[in-house]
Amino acid sequence: MEMLEQALKEISVDRIRDHIASIEGVRHPVTAPAALEKAAEYIGATLDSLGYGMSEHCFDDGGSSFSNIVATRSGTRYPDQRVLVVAHFDTVSTSPGADDNASGVALLLELATILRRFPLERTIQFIAVNLEENASEGSAGTGTRGSRALARCAKENAWDIECVVVLESVAFACDADIQKAPAGIPVGAIPERADFIAVVGNENSKELVQGFCQVIDRYGIALPCFPLVVPGNGELLPDTRRSDHAPFWDRGYKAVMLTDTTNFRNVHYHQPSDTSETLNLEFAAKVCRATGAMVIELAGCCNHSLRTTDGDALLPAEGAGCSA
Repeated sequence: MEMLEQALKEISVDRIRDHIASIEGVRHPVTAPAALEKAAEYIGATLDSLGYGMSEHCFDDGGSSFSNIVATRSGTRYPDQRVLVVAHFDTVSTSPGADDNASGVALLLELATILRRFPLERTIQFIAVNLEENASEGSAGTGTRGSRALARCAKENAWDIECVVVLESVAFACDADIQKAPAGIPVGAIPERADFIAVVGNENSKELVQGFCQVIDRYGIALPCFPLVVPGNGELLPDTRRSDHAPFWDRGYKAVMLTDTTNFRNVHYHQPSDTSETLNLEFAAKVCRATGAMVIELAGCCNHSLRTTDGDALLPAEGAGCSA
């Protein structure tokens, strides 16, 4: 556990800032296809330089071919069991997308940097997905096309997925901003201060939602957390389905979304003003630390992994040591 705690302390605000700066800018398949491809190349090159096995998951959309970027490190004991960390790298057509979602990609890359030193029992995959946003403003598309193609591929090929962790806009937080509640969630149920990370899961992913919040407590991370478990697959609360976790819910996989709640606090959401200057990178680093601790435990570095004999996700006992 001491090695894990030390690694979490090494998560770097400067590296997160540099990744965001390298990706920031309109990244859209219609209005900025070259920038979208440049972002993909940066992500792929960064993950490749860290020693991960690299591949592309290609899919067709609207008669054109697109790719999700997949970095893999095989598990030492259960290579067929997977933990996925996912973030989308495209934007809407008019926004540089620093928070949405260069911030999620930056945390994915920082986690890949930190976690490469750990011999994990289960396979870990860092996946940057394309086309989370609509192809064009006002289009009839529902978004999440890259993750829908990925989840379909996973189901068709019978992937044994332990958990999918989706990083969706994770760097906007300020206790002076007004926090709003999505439709269907009572205002009083949401913290008033816009300084928390929300972890959203469906009924099938309830233990993972609880586990993320418990990891924050166990490792002493000063990060307010709001857990939200939605009925079914979130059909009654459509705002909880607005990212790349929803296709995995629909395919029966356990998945959680980590989010700063985007438009429910961030006035720059999908605007030209969504720039790095508006972000709280100390907050993002705390989200990264909590996510890293959860992912390592799920992937089985610690002596007591997050599973019971019937496969339910649980947290390891207090004081569980790391085998690394």
